[in-house]
Amino acid sequence: MAKRTRFAEYENRYANYRFELSEEGILFMQCHTNGKSLVWDWKAHDDMTDVFADIAGDREIKVLIHTGTGENYNADWGRLPDGNPPERPVYQLMPDERGLNKLDEKAWYSRNLIFNVLDVDVPMISAVNGPCNIHSEVPLMGDIVLASDDAWFQDVSHFPRGQVPGDGQHVIWNFLVGHNRGRYLLLTGKKLGAQEALEWGAVAEVLPKEQLLDRAWELARELAKRPPLVLRYTRQLFTQELKRAFLNELGHGLARETYAQRAFFPFGGDMEPLDRAWDDRPWSD
Repeated sequence: MAKRTRFAEYENRYANYRFELSEEGILFMQCHTNGKSLVWDWKAHDDMTDVFADIAGDREIKVLIHTGTGENYNADWGRLPDGNPPERPVYQLMPDERGLNKLDEKAWYSRNLIFNVLDVDVPMISAVNGPCNIHSEVPLMGDIVLASDDAWFQDVSHFPRGQVPGDGQHVIWNFLVGHNRGRYLLLTGKKLGAQEALEWGAVAEVLPKEQLLDRAWELARELAKRPPLVLRYTRQLFTQELKRAFLNELGHGLARETYAQRAFFPFGGDMEPLDRAWDDRPWSD
């Protein structure tokens, strides 16, 4: 989906994504909702797909730093303004083919989000500044993944809530940490603390929260000293196997997730409520 873009064209385009461009050509991308941690509603989700298409089309940048805002890398999954989840997602309120087409649109955005991130042709440094409980595949597709010492990873929006973990979680975790660890994390809802994520090989460094962005900028400035084509071709080299993995299994996972959507708790009714809150912390770090 990438097309030729320039920083001025997307700098102020998105409500949930803040950008800075340094003199060295380092693009700083910060996710947020009203200046606080990003809340994953449909607009933030769909806009992130377009954001990465714009970044992928910008041939004037040399390095990307991707991070969140506030205490969390992201906050809760889709919520209404009053803080409560919707009774049913919009596509389940639509009759017949309208609901099917809306659900297909969401799967389309999910598929393109993955490949737009991988189409970014410059080294990507992900700075996970706190808990990441949804769409962890986005920061984990970075070439260098840094985590604050209070960060943890969890796939709260899929299997723990009655959904198939098909929108990239089943690919990225197995790719990074191995099949046994990956499926264990997804099936149990385990919260993988920063230090354990380092031991598993999912992140490269764990730092005190106040040092995280300084370290990201330090690495980015060092990378940016290399010629632009070296940076671009190195990123392409490193993403090739990951692209193959997603190409092989992303559509398969999305299809199974979409088919099982109507059983999704709390919307579908085929699953009893959990005996613990979504942000409960049953796992030790």
